[in-house]
Amino acid sequence: MGNDIDRRTFLGVVGAGVAANSALGKNALGIQANREETDTMPKNKPNVLFIMTDQQRYDSIAALGNPDIYSPNFDRLVRRGATFRQAYSSCPVCVPARYNIRTGREPHTTAVYQNGPANLVDGQPEAMEDRCGAYLARTMRNLGYRTFGIGKFHTHPQWNEDLGYDVHLHTEELYGTAEVRSQDAYAGYIEREHPCYDFIEGLHGERTEMYYIPQMSPMPAEHTVEGWVAKRAVEQIKKSYSRPYFGFISFIGPHPPLAPPIPFNRLYDPDRMPNPVRGDIKIDHMDEQITWMNHLIWADDINDYLARVLRSRYYGELTYIDHCIGLILDAVEASGENDNTLICFFSDHGEHLGDHAAWQKESFFEVSAKVPFLLSWPAKIPENIIREDLVSLTDLFGIATTAAGTQELRDGTDVLGAIAGVAPSRDYLFGLYGTPGTRQFKIMVRHEAWKYIFFANGNQAQLFNLEEDPKELTQLLDAHPEMAEKLHAVAVDYCRRINLERALDGDDFRDLPFEARPLFRIHQFARSRGVTGFPEHPRDVLDQWEFNGL
Repeated sequence: MGNDIDRRTFLGVVGAGVAANSALGKNALGIQANREETDTMPKNKPNVLFIMTDQQRYDSIAALGNPDIYSPNFDRLVRRGATFRQAYSSCPVCVPARYNIRTGREPHTTAVYQNGPANLVDGQPEAMEDRCGAYLARTMRNLGYRTFGIGKFHTHPQWNEDLGYDVHLHTEELYGTAEVRSQDAYAGYIEREHPCYDFIEGLHGERTEMYYIPQMSPMPAEHTVEGWVAKRAVEQIKKSYSRPYFGFISFIGPHPPLAPPIPFNRLYDPDRMPNPVRGDIKIDHMDEQITWMNHLIWADDINDYLARVLRSRYYGELTYIDHCIGLILDAVEASGENDNTLICFFSDHGEHLGDHAAWQKESFFEVSAKVPFLLSWPAKIPENIIREDLVSLTDLFGIATTAAGTQELRDGTDVLGAIAGVAPSRDYLFGLYGTPGTRQFKIMVRHEAWKYIFFANGNQAQLFNLEEDPKELTQLLDAHPEMAEKLHAVAVDYCRRINLERALDGDDFRDLPFEARPLFRIHQFARSRGVTGFPEHPRDVLDQWEFNGL
């Protein structure tokens, strides 16, 4: 299970108390809070730095076995500490995953099972922090840390929700109104300091029908959102304070559209990229979410040639983010506090990239639900170790608070204690998606080599042995009925708790005959510029268009 080290050396004296919830701090500016430095406590705790990408597959790092990608700084992080090869997103889609991270709670407590609002039941408090506890940044601030958060946070329904950061610089993917665009920290920076680029409607690339069409970034590398986030992170790391810092750096990429800047758009020859891995379509598409999502994001007819091109752009975007992360790592190393800085790198979920004839995320196939998960702390964690523990994004809350000296695991496990050899790893890991009691609900159980997935729509299931079949191509439900029955019972038992119990009818899951969902396309235009869809006729746009240069 990896290298064990002495508990006293690793954790020091860890307080047994649990951090109390605090009153919500007020963010007067909406998009950035700047609180004065008042604490004079000596810096005797480690810095804690979370670095997050969006939609990065677990198998996208050269040092972990991918021969097709160049990732020197991801590789640097691998060498710097511990890699967890069995790490999962409890709910593999943007909004729920982020609430899992910032609350340390699983979806049945956050009540967020898909992108959108919380789906509560009687007895659950309406406010997220009332039912989950104080957010991670607020908790770390209460433990004596200065806190900064930079990048994508994807809060809902309030896009600029106060999460407890002293400095909070939001930059989101989409801007619903002109006001939101001007208040977005990155878009506002472009508007104020580089107005020559402000005409661009999609600063991060074109979406809608271009979601899975290979692109080049509309911005030069030095002015992309990724570059901006990295520069702001370096500024915060370089600041001198008496308190240690808790920083959360959240990149928008490599989430589509796949639009790396020059020269990262031309690093990879598509003909050197592998084709997608597909199995029996009845197994690949048993999860109706896949076919529904393929159609939603204009990706229901992508051939192998285009899939290879898309992978080459996806890798180009990752190599660019790798470069940006290198700037952050350089700043940490130059700070004089490298050894006592805990860095956690992870993603919110993966990306199918055509595997299983699927695109996007939201399934429990490995390429969607499994994530890169790297921990480094040179003073405490040995270099270049590999762990096989089942870990989850929910565990990150406990990692940060344990390092801070007041352990609060919430729904997670003690990952640092497991590395030290004094805390157990979990036997079962669960994933949830879709509101319990509806046809979109599904649950995953991971146990040893096995993965079991139950789909409420039609009461279907899958069973895979990941040691023998890591690509998940062979359905073992009939070949191993005892294991299927065991994990089915474990899944049912897990659902006997508030909010999740809606999935049950007595001693089993509700019987919901299969029904196909209506298909539709997503339209993600520049609403902040008044663009809401395609026109009925081209003249509807052109008659109102003013172009003074012609």
